[in-house]
Amino acid sequence: MTSDDTAPAARKLSAALGQNGTPTPRSLDLLATLSPDRAEAVLALLAEAARADGQQAVSEQGRLRLRGAARDGVRHLLLSVQDLLVGYAQLEDTDPVEAPAAELVVHPAHRGHGHGRALGNALLAESGKRLRVWAHGGHPAARHLAQVLGLALFRELRQMRRPLTDLDLPEPRLPDGVRVRTFVPGEDDAAWLAANAAAFAHHPEQGMLGQRDLDDRKAESWFDPAGFFLAFRGNELVGFHWTKVHAAEGLGEVYVVGVRPGAQGGGLGKALTTIGLRHLAGSGLPVAMLYVDADNPAAVAVYERLGFVTHETDLMYRTES
Repeated sequence: MTSDDTAPAARKLSAALGQNGTPTPRSLDLLATLSPDRAEAVLALLAEAARADGQQAVSEQGRLRLRGAARDGVRHLLLSVQDLLVGYAQLEDTDPVEAPAAELVVHPAHRGHGHGRALGNALLAESGKRLRVWAHGGHPAARHLAQVLGLALFRELRQMRRPLTDLDLPEPRLPDGVRVRTFVPGEDDAAWLAANAAAFAHHPEQGMLGQRDLDDRKAESWFDPAGFFLAFRGNELVGFHWTKVHAAEGLGEVYVVGVRPGAQGGGLGKALTTIGLRHLAGSGLPVAMLYVDADNPAAVAVYERLGFVTHETDLMYRTES
């Protein structure tokens, strides 16, 4: 028994049944934390799935949660067939209002055997049949699984892209009294976390980030404070644009743009977006990307005016209860 098997929330779930009610030789473990070996096995499974599907099945935040100590409200489900890991799901129950959220994936070589359905049913059981599930890329198989599990479409998140090779944006115009500088790790952490919480109070996935979440990102190889822009009015941090570089894909990302409620409506968000895009273009990256909710037409319109078009869509499904 490995160290993660001794965690308080760790237990062996009952074996799932095949489509005809016949027992299958699979086992399903629910864990509060993963041992290093198990974390690496999950990351390898995710990499294989990403190569086959063209995008990650588990978000960056979910992948960051694979390592380290247990996190409140986060559980890992590992599905194995004769000790071979063939499926993974992550369940997060930290939103004080919304149902628990999940992501799941089955190894490409083991699809079509009911493993996704087994993971989905386990997630429904663990969440008390109150569940939201992401389907990154919105593939037909994911849509079918959502239908089988009785989930309804709830949210559409668009990935938008634009070329940077022909970037011709006007000089950014900052509101009066606002200055911009780059992030200083360790010195700006608390101010940024407070500004982020205020800017995304309506968006718990982003607004509830804490010091550990920020530290996780600062430890990633892509982190570069030179691409993390902070806007101040006096000593108050009123807005920010954190960019990210996906070096292997040749992509620059508008990772997160936020403006405190009291500073919104004066063009600061657009100015910060332009500053970040110019930085990414100056780094020699050919394409920029960002994510935006489809039901935020004002934001979609802003990005469309900046030359972005929809590249692909992530879908979230949920139980209707």
